[in-house]
Amino acid sequence: MTAKTSLMTAAPPPAAARAPEARTLVFCACALAVLALGAVLTQTIANPYVFFAAFIIVQQVALATGWNVLGGYAGYINFGATAFYGAGAYTGAFLLKAYGASIFLCLPAAALVGGGLGLLMGYMTLRVQGVYFAIATIALVVMMHTLVLNIDYLGGASGLALMPPEPPAWTGGQVQFVFLVMLGIAVLAVACARWIEISWVGRGFRALRASEEAAECAGVPTFRLKLSACAISGAILAMTGAPLVFYASFIEPETVFGLALALNAIAMPLIGGKKSWPGPIIGAVLLGSVQQAATITISSELNILLVGVVLIGFVAAAPDGILGLVDTLRKGRQ
Repeated sequence: MTAKTSLMTAAPPPAAARAPEARTLVFCACALAVLALGAVLTQTIANPYVFFAAFIIVQQVALATGWNVLGGYAGYINFGATAFYGAGAYTGAFLLKAYGASIFLCLPAAALVGGGLGLLMGYMTLRVQGVYFAIATIALVVMMHTLVLNIDYLGGASGLALMPPEPPAWTGGQVQFVFLVMLGIAVLAVACARWIEISWVGRGFRALRASEEAAECAGVPTFRLKLSACAISGAILAMTGAPLVFYASFIEPETVFGLALALNAIAMPLIGGKKSWPGPIIGAVLLGSVQQAATITISSELNILLVGVVLIGFVAAAPDGILGLVDTLRKGRQ
């Protein structure tokens, strides 16, 4: 019996064992409802700032979900999320500048670049673990940042300003259109994470996270699973970055490879709970909303401080995130 067959025939987790088809139908219905609601809101809300803020929050959902594939499911803490995000952002900027490409061409191109970069990082770093892997991901960010700084065609340190093509007339405007695209990316990322969680791949990731040595002895293809996690996570993160130039009409290295984005990618799954797909959504919506409120009412400079304080509080009070805390409280009442 092969390792894949062994994983597929293993007993599924309790949550997936209860009417999986019905749960999948409910999830698909909810995903379609979210997309439909987003389309309706673009036609009914006149204030464009709502969509400027909503874009950031929805982007945080996709960013947190992409990070969680490798950092949560596989258990490899990744400090290099901005390397993939930045690669996707600059892929979109390059295609827009060179060919006037639409956002729908930039998205799959960015996913391919991010997936390839993830595979490359995996081959180079996954034979080390713990702090050594984390340091390697930081080095990847530095390498990508330095590379972009030295490419004049991409604007170098000064950044790159571009005029995106006109959006479809039915969307209501550029920011509404880009918001809808990012909403679709977030839904796709969550659907991918949910599939991983309930499939044999997710069971392999759980075995890998619990004990890589034991999983290897049981016949689990650990290295292939780790490469898959790197590629999937990289593709989602890069695709999340691709719409940035269409949203802001400007891109520069200090933003896409910045500390704030890297901290958010780690903090959101930890706050919501990194062991299941709803956790990153909860953390992203909560933290993203608080950050947007703080930016309007106080100062955008406080965002990093706010993330740090919230993260420390959750690590101390709820190390398994909000979902873990709720589960602990529920078990305590039984």
